[in-house]
Parts: sequence; C-alpha cells; structure tokens
Amino acid sequence: MLSLDRSQISNFKFQTHSPSYFLSRTRRVAMEDLQSLDPETQFLSTKQETGNEWELFKENVRPLKRGRNVRLLNHALKSQTDNQIKKSLLENRRRLIAAIDDYKGDDPLQPWLECIKWVQEAFPPAGDYSGLVVIYEQCVRSFWHEDRYKDDLRYLKVWLEYAENCVDAEVIYNFLDANKIGQTHSIFFIAYALHMESKNKIKTANDIFDRGIARNAQPIEKLKAAYKKFLARSMTKPKAADEDLTENCLPVRSFGTVLARGETRMRTTESSHLARKKLKQERACGASLTIYKDTNTNITSCNQSELSRTDLKSWHTLGARAERNKENNAIPAKWTSNKIPQRTGYRIGGAAASASIEVFVDEECKETQRVDSDGDGGKCSTLQLRNGDGQDLKKETQLLRENPLRNFPPNCLPR
Repeated sequence: MLSLDRSQISNFKFQTHSPSYFLSRTRRVAMEDLQSLDPETQFLSTKQETGNEWELFKENVRPLKRGRNVRLLNHALKSQTDNQIKKSLLENRRRLIAAIDDYKGDDPLQPWLECIKWVQEAFPPAGDYSGLVVIYEQCVRSFWHEDRYKDDLRYLKVWLEYAENCVDAEVIYNFLDANKIGQTHSIFFIAYALHMESKNKIKTANDIFDRGIARNAQPIEKLKAAYKKFLARSMTKPKAADEDLTENCLPVRSFGTVLARGETRMRTTESSHLARKKLKQERACGASLTIYKDTNTNITSCNQSELSRTDLKSWHTLGARAERNKENNAIPAKWTSNKIPQRTGYRIGGAAASASIEVFVDEECKETQRVDSDGDGGKCSTLQLRNGDGQDLKKETQLLRENPLRNFPPNCLPR
C-alpha cells in the first residue's frame, strides 16, 4: 500500500486545483499551436492592423481618378461591420449638407464640392446608400441658370461625374449643349464624343470633335490628340449604316399615346421615305438575292386546294337567325328575388362616428415642414437628403439614374 506524508498531499492538492496552473498551461499550449501554424494564419489570429485591411474589400471599392487615402478608406470600410462607425458617417454627412445651406461666402459651389469629395471617400462603393447621385443632381440643379458657373471647370466636372452614374448620359450632354454649359473646355467635347462613339454613332461623334476644335476649346492640344485617336479607331471599325436614321428623324413617343390623323400620315410618309432610301442603298451595293424554291410545290398546292374547298363549303349557307345568335341564348334572371342572409343581433340606434386615426409624423419631417413654412424654398439640399437617409434615398437614386433631369423645369430642357 502506497503511503504519503502530509506535505506531499498538500502539494498534490495545490497543483491539481490551482486556477493559475490551468491558465498558464492553456496559454503555453495555445502558443505552441500558434507557432505550428503558417504565417498568414498567425497574423490573422493576432488581429493586428497594418493599414492594408482594404484588401479584403477591394472589389467593393470604386476607383477615383485622384486616388484614395488609405487611412480614410480603411475607416470607411469598417462601417460595413461596425454599426457605430456607420452612424457616425451618416451624422457627418448630415452636418456637411447642413453646412451647404448655412454657407454665406462668395463661392456657394465650394461647400458642394467638399461634400461630394467627402462622400466619395466615406462611401467607397458609391452605391444607392451613399446618396452621391442625389447630391450630384441637387448640386447641378442649384447652379445651372447662373452665368458665372457655366464656364467653371469645377462645375462641369460635377456634371460629367453625374453623367457617368446615369443609364444614358446623352440626355445630360444635350442639356449642357443647349444651355451653353462647359462649351469652352475640351473635356466636355471629349466626353460627349466618346459617349456617342460607344453607342456606335461615329458620324455624330466626329461632328462633336469638329465643333469643339472650331470653338477652340481649351486645352486644344488635348482635344486634337483625342480626335486623332478617335480617327484611328474609326478607320478599323465597320461603317455604321445611317446611324439609326429612324431614331434621329422621327420624334420619340411613349407607349399608349394617341396620334392625330395628320401626324400619323406624316410619320407613315417619313418612315416609307426612309425605307425607300435604305432599299435604294441596298440595290446600289449590287448584292444578289437568293430566291427560295420549294421542291414539293405540287403536293402543297393539292393540299391547299382541298382545304380551301372544305372551307368554302361551310360558307354556302349562313344558317338561321337562332343559329347565328346562339351565344346570346342565356336568359337574364331576376336579381331582386335573391336575398342576402342577415346576421342576427341588435342594432344600435345610430351609426357611431368613426374614431380618427392619428398619422405618424417623423421628427425630421416636422423640421423640414417648419423650414418650408419659413419661406426658404430656394435651398432644397438639406430637406431632401435628410429624408433620404431611409428607403426614399434608394428610390430617388434609381429614378435619377433612369431620368437624370426629372426635377428640372420643362422650359430649360432641350427640344
């Protein structure tokens, strides 16, 4: 039998029941396991920050021509997992938008540019949640009628960035051309011509380049260099056939609209004229037409003659009146004979007045209504974007992508 003295028993109890012993042993085992792992797993387990965390989200980052600040980019990308950072970004955006309306300086465009630059940095994906498209639209709508900004390069760049976020930028370029905005800068004609080239409208793009060179848009060297590259590309492309003459000549109308008699006749004559012109061009090319000839003409002609005889026999007699009106044989019944079963119960002496339903009004909506009542209707940035922090912001962004000039007055749109 094993005999232990009292000191050995006390030491044994201390080693087996001490919490610090188990804690140190656990740490030692963890360090041994960590040393056996590969370097990448070791780095991820330590949770150290090196400034390259944006590598995990780089497919969701929209590139900027001026580049990005890595520190701000890492901080902005943390908002995808940290709700507190997300709330701080939204609050900072509200302060910047409020600063636009409170600006009292000589250059009211400058706070808009600062807000746009911050939103581009703070919301790298630049999606519907960022509100960037709404800010673009409200910025260009605030100054389109002011002559001092029509030749401002900063204002023109906001228009071009807005056009890049729309489905069809041709509407914006037509608006800028009609309202003489950015006509002295070559960047406008280059962007306009490249967009028309992407739509395979080579002749229109060439005319835009010629117009910019004739107006001596600056810098003219940049415009001429872009025009030379355009000519080199257009030589290798197949020649476009009339560049959709029907699209340029005929006016566009939406589905369901009714045309007048004169307008219908005018459109039919124009379309027939275009079809005739296209047919002449095809004949001028001298391409031979292959005519299909069926080998079983005799069999098909016999079958068709037999079918036509059977069909004609059914129309020899029209039948009696009752046979022709057989779909109207249903006799209408008397509806007053049917009674709806009533519920059994006691009626109260009079119809009780329905209780009024209280409509919920958000606190931010109350603030915007107060601002509207004060008569400050010229500044609309804070009002719309404060309400746009929710679901309306995404809906408004999608509408602006499809129709970028939907909030502009009709008299300023190109005709």
